Amino acid sequence: MRLIKYLAHTGEPCIGQLDGDLVVPLDLARSPFRTLADILDAEDPEQAARALLDPSRETPATDVGLLAPIDRQEVWAAGVTYRRSQAARMEESAAAASCYDRVYSSPRPELFFKATPHRVAGPGQPLRIRADSAWNVPEPEITLVLNSRLQLVGFTVGNDMSSRDIEGENPLYLPQAKVYNACCGLGPCITLCGAMPPAAEMHVRLVIRRAGEVAFAGTTSAAKMARSFEDLIHWLGRDNSFPHGAFLLTGTGVVPGRDFTLQPGDWVAISIDGIGTLSNPIVQG
Repeated sequence: MRLIKYLAHTGEPCIGQLDGDLVVPLDLARSPFRTLADILDAEDPEQAARALLDPSRETPATDVGLLAPIDRQEVWAAGVTYRRSQAARMEESAAAASCYDRVYSSPRPELFFKATPHRVAGPGQPLRIRADSAWNVPEPEITLVLNSRLQLVGFTVGNDMSSRDIEGENPLYLPQAKVYNACCGLGPCITLCGAMPPAAEMHVRLVIRRAGEVAFAGTTSAAKMARSFEDLIHWLGRDNSFPHGAFLLTGTGVVPGRDFTLQPGDWVAISIDGIGTLSNPIVQG
């Protein structure tokens, strides 16, 4: 089951099921739920959502504007979870190379705060590259959707935008390289766990278009991760609580080389098996 947030014709945000090319609304008026996060926090999110489906009001997906599937959750991210990301981070800075090398094999992963909801862009909404950075890349990531009990209830597509030159100058600048307005993309939907393929079969594809032409393309899969989803969730929950739930981006295995940087007007499309494609234009400043 794939759940979405979208804008109705009235301009009000709604919740629905994405069923092929159709959107089937959920009627929250006759339920204890008020938000998508409330449904995700139910004992059985799929059962809760199915009980609210209103097929009489289904509409073509092309007629609605999709929103980022987030309410009040925090967004966190993991780094150096793929061998390729380890190598890329070490390329950013000789001074930081040993840090990234050690964290790749350390029991404790790299976890960092990524975004609040107002810093998140949904499908078709602009993602930003910093005005004070000259080397910016998207980072396509399988994103875990966690309820308030830190249970894995679903998956979405995540884009962990990164200013590599800022982080490479000094690892202590990581928050500035990662956290700013429109620094994170989420969507187009949340696929509940029962509808997802096994982790080893979750492929991630990145395509960046510039002036209509492919400027970069790459692919990887969760099978190449050095850490499991369960391990990352375990560490995220250590001495931490998430009363509204959380999104956890799980790291990237597709990293453009040193000769590539995003430019305003680029389009970034990230596709993940079982979820769909998140596409965003790039702006700066």
